[in-house]
Amino acid sequence: MKKKMLLLNTTVLLGLGGVLSTPAYASTIQDMESQKSQIQNQRQDVQSNIKAASDELTRLQAEQDQMKAQLERLTLAEEENNKKAQKTEADIKETSKQVDQLEKEIKLLQEKLEKRNDILKDRARSMQESGGNVEYLQVLLGSSSFGDFVDRALAVSTIVDADRGILTETKNMQDELKTKQADVKSKLASLEDMKAELDEMTVQLAAQKKQKDALAKELKDKEAKNEELKASLQSKDSSLANEQSTLEQNIKDQKAAEEAARKAAEQAAKEAAKKAAEQAQKAAAAPSETADSSSPKAAPKASSNDVAPTSAPAPKASNVVTVGNRWIGNSAYVFGGGRSQSDINHGLFDCSSFVHWAYSQVGVNLGPLGSVSTETLKHAGTQVSSSQMQPGDLVFFDTYKKDGHVGIYVGGGKFIGAQSSTGVAIANMSSGYWKQKFNGRVVRI
Repeated sequence: MKKKMLLLNTTVLLGLGGVLSTPAYASTIQDMESQKSQIQNQRQDVQSNIKAASDELTRLQAEQDQMKAQLERLTLAEEENNKKAQKTEADIKETSKQVDQLEKEIKLLQEKLEKRNDILKDRARSMQESGGNVEYLQVLLGSSSFGDFVDRALAVSTIVDADRGILTETKNMQDELKTKQADVKSKLASLEDMKAELDEMTVQLAAQKKQKDALAKELKDKEAKNEELKASLQSKDSSLANEQSTLEQNIKDQKAAEEAARKAAEQAAKEAAKKAAEQAQKAAAAPSETADSSSPKAAPKASSNDVAPTSAPAPKASNVVTVGNRWIGNSAYVFGGGRSQSDINHGLFDCSSFVHWAYSQVGVNLGPLGSVSTETLKHAGTQVSSSQMQPGDLVFFDTYKKDGHVGIYVGGGKFIGAQSSTGVAIANMSSGYWKQKFNGRVVRI
């Protein structure tokens, strides 16, 4: 009987052990846990790349903000320069009208003077025929020019009163003629300067438009690439997240099934043990020795630890040569710009106003801001030889006119200035365009 009970208990335990082990379930969960771990590792890599891309996008966004600001400056500069060009064209037309009018007045004066000249010559001949003063005639007829003739006639004390009135009026007309001719000459020179400046503005406007268009295209391309990169990374992370979510749900369902099977196995084992005990009691006619038996031990529960993603660790204006560096890439060239605080705040300069601003930052006043020009700056200090040029000296270039451009020498054959095509920038004056335009004028402040 004892052997029978031992055999029965052993059979029950073997049957229970077979139910509780569920090797198929354990293998499936283990595979899914392994897949989940792999996906988590992949997501860590992707999220790391997303963070790196996010940092890059932040940097690019800051760069784009600077580009947008520069684009706004260039647009403003283009508008201001267009206004200046239109005003210059209007000034040229008005000055041309004034020149035409003066030339007409000069022609009329010259005709009047020729008539007066004929009258005076006739009077001189008449006086000679009537026995007039020979010395008077010699003085008049010995003149080297009409102007000299008038001056001599006025100087002769024997001239008759009638002649004196004609000569005085003629002298006044001659003086008026000289004044008008000088005025025409001045206006023509001004007209030439305005035309040269307008030509320079036309070239500068074309360069600014080209720069603005290139900047706008670069900005658009970068924005498109940034969006594409961001969408790609987010799509990949979303796909992996879905895979991970599906696996987690499968693992959850599988563990639930395993728990149900375990409970069913436990219940079956209890019922089997109870039944075996009842059968043993029935088989024994009398109390028998209690057979040693051991209680079944539940198989240890498998557990898994999700690997959590590891988080990534979390102007000194003391030198005129460098004080203007803050405007490099943050400014635009405007003819006549930089002479108001609003222009300066927006980085809108021309060459002379930039030099004035730079020196003001180190405590040097180069005269009234409103009237600063290359002409005033070349007289602001002491002229030195170009062979003795030092950083901080002003250097001048013959562009659309003599001394039409000025900058600050920074050393190494380079200078910083407000350039028409780029705004404030450092340029090489030892070769290329600026070497050809440098006229040798160097002024030390």
